[in-house]
Amino acid sequence: MRAKIKDVRRVVVKLGSNLFFNQAGHLALGRIYSLIEDIAAAKLDGRQMIVVSSGAVALGANALHKKAHGALLTEKQAFAAVGQSRLMNLYEQGFAKFGLIAAQVLLTEEDFSSRKRYLNLRNTLLTLLDMDVIPVINENDTVATSELEITDRNASFSDNDKLSALVMSKLEAQLLVLLSDVDGLLANDPREDPQAALIPEVREITSEIQALSGGKSARGRGGMATKLQAAEIAMNSGGMAVIANGTKPGVLARILQGDAEGTLFVGRTNALSGKRRWIAFASAVSGRIHINAGALEAVMRKNASLLYAGVTRIENRFEHGDVVAIIGPDGREVARGIVNYSSEDAAKLIGKHSDEIARLASTKNYDAFVTRDNIAFLPKNHE
Repeated sequence: MRAKIKDVRRVVVKLGSNLFFNQAGHLALGRIYSLIEDIAAAKLDGRQMIVVSSGAVALGANALHKKAHGALLTEKQAFAAVGQSRLMNLYEQGFAKFGLIAAQVLLTEEDFSSRKRYLNLRNTLLTLLDMDVIPVINENDTVATSELEITDRNASFSDNDKLSALVMSKLEAQLLVLLSDVDGLLANDPREDPQAALIPEVREITSEIQALSGGKSARGRGGMATKLQAAEIAMNSGGMAVIANGTKPGVLARILQGDAEGTLFVGRTNALSGKRRWIAFASAVSGRIHINAGALEAVMRKNASLLYAGVTRIENRFEHGDVVAIIGPDGREVARGIVNYSSEDAAKLIGKHSDEIARLASTKNYDAFVTRDNIAFLPKNHE
């Protein structure tokens, strides 16, 4: 399977915050320029390379002689404002040595949650690639809070792991490489078992695989859990992902040659289409729709639209065109979909026949609550 990597033409490489500093806390310039050299070599070899880079907060804190860990949200945003130019300067200088041009792209969660902005961003990135430019992407930490302030409800772009997977999926790249300071997915927690064996290949993110993820990294805000989430998005988009140790010299070059570095996550053959990928992974979920067993059978097995007769209850407020989670009778999320009616109208129509929509809703646009073309099944529930 790794031999296929040699033929991959579009690659997203994510560099974690921990790669920018050595164990003494000093900027690891040699390591960063070595990675830039490998990226440049791949580009000059004919591949399209996209970089998703953490490090702005850490570089800013370092420049100000502060510690990012434990800092207030406003302080982290200030660190990002100081560090982003320093981060981009590293890439500009590094790629310039090879006659290559880097472009800074700063994103927020809204660039993905809005379908229109999502498509506009895709067009911009594809244009940059056509111009032989290397996009360097980061979340705009100075104005965004979702990456800096991680909670149970919102861990959206934690340390740019999910961001890199969304970019990979959006651009239909064939490979996502996640580089940090770990060798890959290990069979045991290395803090408890220093001899934990590396898992060389994963074909499905099972509950057992998820249980192997530990805590967050020391300098970054991500950890193995967010990397597994990113790998799963890559797999469900039909691509491959590799989690590997970016502190090892030449690691990226070896990965792109198909060598056995890190953990390889093998893509699915029944990948989601572009619009359904956005619904399933990139969009912001505004509410939850609970459905009965009959509706679940209809939408999953018969490819039917979701009608109000099969809805048992709704949660949270949402508007027409929002994305909601569709919850089965057992309480598990089975799909996501774009709703045709607001929660205010939907509350009046729960369990009702489609003939009653015109009488009860403020307007009648569709017979279905969620049209079948706008339903994206979460892959583990739709084999």
